Amino acid sequence: MPQLTVVFAAALILLGLVGFFGTGTTSPTPLIPAVFGAVLLSCGLAAFRDAWRQHAMHVASASGLLGFVGAVVGLVMRAHKAGAAAIASQVAMAVLCGVYFGLCLKSFIDARVRRQSDADDEDI
Repeated sequence: MPQLTVVFAAALILLGLVGFFGTGTTSPTPLIPAVFGAVLLSCGLAAFRDAWRQHAMHVASASGLLGFVGAVVGLVMRAHKAGAAAIASQVAMAVLCGVYFGLCLKSFIDARVRRQSDADDEDI
């Protein structure tokens, strides 16, 4: 999962940079996906250490959820006055963060099932 976190982080950072430099704006708002990407990147890199993996992945998962909710709320609240580039960026961020959070949930569930299965095997 740390490798996947780094990949999603890179995609969010790229999305933010393209949004900022591609639109020629001076507002830092298009960099919001890059901020979430930076958080994911730091969590993903920390998760390569076994001792930090669980905590780092929980922070990364929470960041993915916040990114998804923030992008969706931004779309709902401001879609009528946002430009096409802003809408496209928010949709892309919502999709990336939503898919990432879903994969995190699946990973957490799989890990729990594995732990329970290992515990059941030890009881036999």
